[in-house]
Amino acid sequence: MQKFTYHSPTEIIFGRGAEEKTAEAIQNYGGHRVLLVYGGGSVVRSGLLERLTTNLTAAGLTCEHFGGAKANPTLEHAREGVRRSIAFEADFILGVGGGSAIDTAKAIALGTANPDTDIWAFWSRQQTPTRDLPIGAVLTISAAGSESSDSAVLTNTETGQKRGLSTFLNRPKFAIMNPELTYSLPTYQIACGVTDIMMHTLDRYFNPLDNELTDSIAEALLRTVIANGRIAVRDSHDYEAMSELMWAGSLSHNGLTGLGGISDFAVHQLGHELSAMFDTAHGASLATVWDSWALAVYQKKPSRFARYAQNVWRLEGTDTETLALAGIQATKDYFASIGMPTGFAENHDVGIQEDSVLRDLAYRCSWQRSRVIGSFKRLDETDIYEIYRAANH
Repeated sequence: MQKFTYHSPTEIIFGRGAEEKTAEAIQNYGGHRVLLVYGGGSVVRSGLLERLTTNLTAAGLTCEHFGGAKANPTLEHAREGVRRSIAFEADFILGVGGGSAIDTAKAIALGTANPDTDIWAFWSRQQTPTRDLPIGAVLTISAAGSESSDSAVLTNTETGQKRGLSTFLNRPKFAIMNPELTYSLPTYQIACGVTDIMMHTLDRYFNPLDNELTDSIAEALLRTVIANGRIAVRDSHDYEAMSELMWAGSLSHNGLTGLGGISDFAVHQLGHELSAMFDTAHGASLATVWDSWALAVYQKKPSRFARYAQNVWRLEGTDTETLALAGIQATKDYFASIGMPTGFAENHDVGIQEDSVLRDLAYRCSWQRSRVIGSFKRLDETDIYEIYRAANH
């Protein structure tokens, strides 16, 4: 094992009926005035928001609702949430939904605790936060892993920038995880979630360093997600499949599958620009560019991709190059089999783009030529452009 520091303090409350323990969990972490942050109408239509409100008020907690979190959460909406939270004098923020609602809740918690600082100053790295309000999560979508991660992503619609912020302050105090709350998800959202879970692990797995135990954990998680993802897109009410995906989603993004490595996350950076420009679903943006990225970088260390092919996809062979390419193709085929796009043309939000758009995407992804991305292979603006060009089919 390489050296690492690991701290994952989120309390996980998992299983059928877990949401009934929400008020108790909030009280355990000192909450009295709770802002419930959620997205669209699904938590309303399902009755979950009403049940949570009843649960909280019956325990003597005061709560207020703040809905409207976007699929790609926006800075503008989070700013409004900060204003609402401050006016309400919230002392606890509860994200109800998937990564979008939870990321929005994280931004509101930081903004409420730092009322004299615009939250974009944190996401744009102009300032470093040192305090926030406690956060909890009630998960309804297995995907982003935000319920136990230290990261949150916001899109500044005014500038077209999508940025992530990782800080220990973003770690929720607890996560309520009842797989039955994911039963109503459309197939496309389930598939996007499966892709996101896989990518959170793949973006850690493909790094320059080898760590046997960490790598083996990552491979087992990937095999579990692949198998249960196939089931979930056919039957969203299969408890076993949905429960495996829900737990895998948390483990894929709480740091465990990357211990001792140097996270790559180039695919996430590439995908972020597609989401920022075209508002495409996050998981779909990742599938759109993954194999183009993989083909651009695998020769840096073909043995890594060959191991992936053998241990995740159970492919056989002795030729490293052949195995590496077969593993890449198996991943692409899997994404296609669950309805994910594997190129621009298949992503209906994006479509085939002119070369000028590809160059603009690369320019934005390189932060106006101020950074390179990735660790498995470092990618500059030219490399990024070539990956977008390869995916533009």
